[in-house]
Amino acid sequence: MERIPTDEEIRYEIAAKRVKDLKGFYTHLAVYIVINIIILIGNQHWNESGNFFQLKNFSTAIFWGIGLVAHGLNVFGLGLFFSKKWEEKKIKEIMDKDKKRNQNWE
Repeated sequence: MERIPTDEEIRYEIAAKRVKDLKGFYTHLAVYIVINIIILIGNQHWNESGNFFQLKNFSTAIFWGIGLVAHGLNVFGLGLFFSKKWEEKKIKEIMDKDKKRNQNWE
């Protein structure tokens, strides 16, 4: 017989997932900052034209920044891509498929 998780266990799992999401975003942000500083220093060092403020010097930061903003919105706010509602729907869909598959074997 399958054990039903308690409310406390469910709340713990939700909190643990939230912490994992936050950690993932902060790690992404830290890597973004470090790598873009390295790229900008390299661009300044190897810049031959004398004009540092060109789009090509900031393109990585801009496009990666768009992805970082989307990640932040997903973690902290709007949940445009993989929201809780989408997760619940997908979990239910997978559980239903699994249940049907198990019924076919009985």
